[in-house]
Amino acid sequence: MATAKQLPSGSWRVRVYDNDLKKQISFTSDLPGKAGKAEAELMAREYLLGKRKRKTEVKVKTIGECIDDYINSKENILSPRTVSEYRKSKINDLLPLCEKPVDDLTQTDIQKWVNALALKKSPKTIHNAHGLLVSVLNVYAPDMRVRTTLPKIQKKIKHLPTVEDVLKAVIGSDVELPCLLAIWLGLRMSEIRGIRKEDIIDGVLTVNEVIVKVERQDVVKSQTKTYDSRRQIRLPDFLLRKVEALPAEQDHIVELSDTIIYKHFVKLIAAAGLPHMTFHDLRHLNASVMLMLGVPDKYAMERGGWSSPSIMKSVYQHTFTAERQAIDKRIDSYFESALDSII
Repeated sequence: MATAKQLPSGSWRVRVYDNDLKKQISFTSDLPGKAGKAEAELMAREYLLGKRKRKTEVKVKTIGECIDDYINSKENILSPRTVSEYRKSKINDLLPLCEKPVDDLTQTDIQKWVNALALKKSPKTIHNAHGLLVSVLNVYAPDMRVRTTLPKIQKKIKHLPTVEDVLKAVIGSDVELPCLLAIWLGLRMSEIRGIRKEDIIDGVLTVNEVIVKVERQDVVKSQTKTYDSRRQIRLPDFLLRKVEALPAEQDHIVELSDTIIYKHFVKLIAAAGLPHMTFHDLRHLNASVMLMLGVPDKYAMERGGWSSPSIMKSVYQHTFTAERQAIDKRIDSYFESALDSII
């Protein structure tokens, strides 16, 4: 504790350094003699004790509490699936940090957490969990600079069967239509399940809604995954006939759950003796076909609903020009030829 010093005027003054204000604070007593010295020192001591008491009274939030607050603040902005994934990540990945006060978290703590997580989780999972943590810290510990060494995400080489082999496996099955919509048009599972008959006008499908699974419950969203995911695709005659053959009272053209579609598809692929593939791999096959056919990037991105900086900055057009129609015919001809050898 600092000692008071007598000034030329006879008063007593003591100075203490306030770490929060980053400056000296002075306390002065005009009492004569030792009484003035004692009073100045008492004022300084009470000031510091008061600051310590206020600090202890303000409860510092834990990392877990900050994550919860962050998720709750974004609940009406982010998609239900994203919110659900954040909550799962907190429990499954970030739990070792959750009890730590946010003010006590260090870069070493974060790096140790990443190192331990890398022993049992994939690089992609670690990147996602670390991204959530950084977003939370940007709000609740804005002065902290996070510089973590993360595991590199390895490029996966997919060995997919031919389109003809996949078509042979799924044609005539109960998941034929969703599989064709994925492999032929490049639609996502959520987009396929969200298609209603009213979304198809004059043979043109407008991707308006998606149905996603959030905590085992179907959630209908009027927003697609990305800006470019809201798009229009001309349905080929083969698929139009499939849709027209559906019961009149059926609203959505695919009523099966995502779980049933996936399980049945995987079983069909295995029964055909083909290497394992996911339902989403059908989109990869679709993209590969467009690459093989030499479809220009602009039209491939538009058909598949993929985003890129150049397209995001351009004026998105939903027009069907002669060149676009020629592209559609080239793709349709390929799949029709593949089907001719099967049915």
